[in-house]
Amino acid sequence: MDARVDGKVALVTGASRGIGAAIAAQLLASGAAGVVITGRRPETLEEVAGRLGEGAVPVAGNAADPDHIEAAVATATRRFGRLDLLVANAGTNPGAGPLMDVELSALDRTWEVNLRSPLLWARAAWHAAMAEHGGAIVTIGSVGGIVTSPVLGAYNVSKAGLHHLTRQLALELAPGVRVNAVAASVVRTRLSEALWAADETAAAAMHPLGRLGDPEDVARAVTFLLSDAAAWITGVVLPVDGGLTGAGGSAVTPQG
Repeated sequence: MDARVDGKVALVTGASRGIGAAIAAQLLASGAAGVVITGRRPETLEEVAGRLGEGAVPVAGNAADPDHIEAAVATATRRFGRLDLLVANAGTNPGAGPLMDVELSALDRTWEVNLRSPLLWARAAWHAAMAEHGGAIVTIGSVGGIVTSPVLGAYNVSKAGLHHLTRQLALELAPGVRVNAVAASVVRTRLSEALWAADETAAAAMHPLGRLGDPEDVARAVTFLLSDAAAWITGVVLPVDGGLTGAGGSAVTPQG
């Protein structure tokens, strides 16, 4: 069975660039009837929507703001009459450094965006549409939620929490809504640039498949998990990591 989402309506957070933009593009290419994309900068979102075509609807706002969340979900149901798919991709990492020293304000922001926000998006989608009609949710985790690293403690803990939140939601929302996660390693995005730009060859060599990830690698995995090809899969955290956690098994400084 092809990983298709024909006729489905999706909402992708953090879609103004990188992984989120690639997911939105992949969903539309795989048959989605429409995709609401969110991000903080209206002008950037408009540019992405222009590239994606008329099926993409931008809604600018802060991914952790409950009012924005409700507005974006309402836009999907008002514009397309339904909401079938949710991708909680928005993330942040302002708190690099040891947990003993990281600023508490940075820690709070990291956990607010990376952990609390996906729950709020799931709740909004559930109450607006999915409780009645079903659906599928994918959260964007990280190999940092699986293995440790010395300088991304706050980020890694938030992603480990997100992985478990995914499993908990998979239990609570079954059987009508499937909930899965992808755990990405170092993907060539602006958010992860500090991890690979200085020596891309060395960063790539940490992965058994010998290269960094591209946003499209994650987008294809997300589309599969959202599609009916994954109809009997829920509560899974799927590493999309070039073999790092499976074939490699070593600790790195990852980004998802």
